Amino acid sequence: MASLKDIRRRITSVRNTQQITKAMKMVAAAKLRRAQEAAENARPYADKLGDLLGNLAKRVGDDAHPFLAEGNADAPAHLILVTADRGLCGAYNAGLIKLTEQFLADDEGRDATTTICGRRGHDYFKKRIADQITSEHVNLAAGYDLDVARAVATEAAERFSSGASSKVFVVYSKFGSAISQTPTIEQLLPILPGGEDDEDGADTEYVYEPSPAAILDSLLGRYVDTRVFQAMLEGTASEQGARMTAMDNATRNASEMIDRLTLEMNRARQAGITTELMEIVGGAEALNG
Repeated sequence: MASLKDIRRRITSVRNTQQITKAMKMVAAAKLRRAQEAAENARPYADKLGDLLGNLAKRVGDDAHPFLAEGNADAPAHLILVTADRGLCGAYNAGLIKLTEQFLADDEGRDATTTICGRRGHDYFKKRIADQITSEHVNLAAGYDLDVARAVATEAAERFSSGASSKVFVVYSKFGSAISQTPTIEQLLPILPGGEDDEDGADTEYVYEPSPAAILDSLLGRYVDTRVFQAMLEGTASEQGARMTAMDNATRNASEMIDRLTLEMNRARQAGITTELMEIVGGAEALNG
């Protein structure tokens, strides 16, 4: 059994750790509120823009814009991975890394080039596929912003347009709630025909001015930027939600450990008192005898 001094030292250490995890939980909760609002406010615009362009893509030919045509079939795909710069957020980074590894192991993702956002993803993959990483964005103390998203989207769009990439995918964590984040992979380029339908199944009709092709040329670049930025916003909200949950669990585990150590300390102290009493009684009997 550990000594009373060792147990007290462990209790002090665990209590100090508990204070840190509790503070981190409160900070993550405050950041989560802002990140969740940003992600949810951006969804309607990104979804509506995607519906509009998917609907428009069905009305023009593949030659209307390079983003609508199939890419170079002989070229590898390009993957944008959005992770966190820091850890202590549960399985958030591990889930994204696992999904990325599964994609790279498939035929569609074999030899894929990658753009990695976030130090955790970069530190993991630079030891495994360093020659496939085309760029990285790490040490983002202020978080993801539109400038970072535009730089990532521009690189991916240029690679696709030049034929260096056959397709462009983005891997990110879709935010559901503080306890629900889903690692997701989506195809960014080429844009797939689609769009929303009416209740009777008919396609929604739009009137385009000056022409569908002119609107495509104007909106497709903005669409790619928006989708990448939306993935970053979703990832930021997911990271803070995962960190808040992880720190809450750590705080509760610390409380349970303190209770267990306190019980162990009381037993050790009681054992020490009992031993001292037995020694006193034994010494008194020896004097009387």
